[in-house]
Amino acid sequence: MTPLWTARAIAAATGGEASSDFTVHGVAFDSREVTTSDLFVAMRGEATDGHKFIDKAIAAGAAGIVCESTIDHPHVRVADSAAALNALGTASRARSHGRIIGVTGSAGKTGTKEALFAALDRFRPGKAHRSVKSYNNHVGVPLSLARMPSTADFGVFEMGMNHVGELAELTRMVRPHVAIVTTIAPAHLEFFGSEEAIADAKGEIFEGLEPGGTAIVPFDSPHYARLRAKAEQHAAHVISFGLGADADVRAVDWLSDGKGGSLVTAQVQDALLCFTIAQAGAHWVSNSLAVLAAVKAVGGDLPAAGLAFAEMAGLAGRGARHRVPFGGGHILLIDESYNANPASMAATIGQLGSESGERRIAILGAMKELGPDGAAYHADLAAPLVAAGVQFALLVSDEIAPLAKALEGRIDFAHVADHSAAKARLGDLIRPGDTVLIKGSNSVGLSHLVTALTNGEF
Repeated sequence: MTPLWTARAIAAATGGEASSDFTVHGVAFDSREVTTSDLFVAMRGEATDGHKFIDKAIAAGAAGIVCESTIDHPHVRVADSAAALNALGTASRARSHGRIIGVTGSAGKTGTKEALFAALDRFRPGKAHRSVKSYNNHVGVPLSLARMPSTADFGVFEMGMNHVGELAELTRMVRPHVAIVTTIAPAHLEFFGSEEAIADAKGEIFEGLEPGGTAIVPFDSPHYARLRAKAEQHAAHVISFGLGADADVRAVDWLSDGKGGSLVTAQVQDALLCFTIAQAGAHWVSNSLAVLAAVKAVGGDLPAAGLAFAEMAGLAGRGARHRVPFGGGHILLIDESYNANPASMAATIGQLGSESGERRIAILGAMKELGPDGAAYHADLAAPLVAAGVQFALLVSDEIAPLAKALEGRIDFAHVADHSAAKARLGDLIRPGDTVLIKGSNSVGLSHLVTALTNGEF
């Protein structure tokens, strides 16, 4: 197997000094993720120092270390390990011959990235690379780049931000041939103040486009004109996607497949494609259109992408569906516990309304970083809950109190302080045959409820 990096290449990329010859087949900066033949980058952070975990990384199978001091293991010594990781990511991008796609947006980034990878990997098995998990920040992006094999034909990278200028820095490192904005929603309003400012910050992704690059923008967004104007400053081609009739890539028709997914007929510029999406919800129809636009832009295969949509399983914390034994029967558990903003909350609650089941139960945590309008955004979720026919809502955390007030006299609900208190209510709340949605910002900790239910603790 061709190594991912040699000690000599690492030293050349980082300006470091190699202690000996060695090769690695992976890169990690968290010692808990190190596997055999990895390179461990020991970085100093605010909470801890990766240098303290070098022995643990070696014990886990690391073949080499990037560090800031001389050690008794194969290593490349550098002045600054964080800067070295950036340099390694930049060197990986420089040596790549592949077509690179960057993905950002207020919601749908990870799902779109995973769908793109599935579509391109089906087209050329083993030749597509993508960032894993939600490694989309100032350390996750260079790590994901550093992990890209030099032989990859395609690279798909998720990029996030919560301050002005962050995305501009990341996109200039990724240098995508295709850049996608999935949607604009009031996420991180605490740092931006308005959706227009969020749209401007997301539009920074176009600044790193390679010459001749393609920008893919959401036609149905109220900020479409703003995004398109930004894209036209940097892209040779601008492609719109959405449900609107004038979008370049649009859904001609779509309906439920009766299994939680959708049957879609899409016009992809000059091509017509019919396909099934295993994932539930109108937002996945929209995501699929962005994926198809990107696949076409990088020379991929549209039918292969259609097959990939049908095979995609739900992502943990982002729509995974579990049929869980409970109380002598089963429940349908929909896991959306990783992230939440007003747009994704409303869309997911709306999807819950289309689900079958004895009862529809919504377990909702607070949405974070919404700024001074946070109370109003939480209260506004009452209408979607009522419209979806939700029989009971379990509301978690102090910040979601405005929703509790808005629901008074409209549907049954309970309001608890944290995920531990919510867990204590599950045994009495849920009954066999229920469909249960769990959604909130990751920091609320609703994933603990998902784990408890799927592990059969009740």
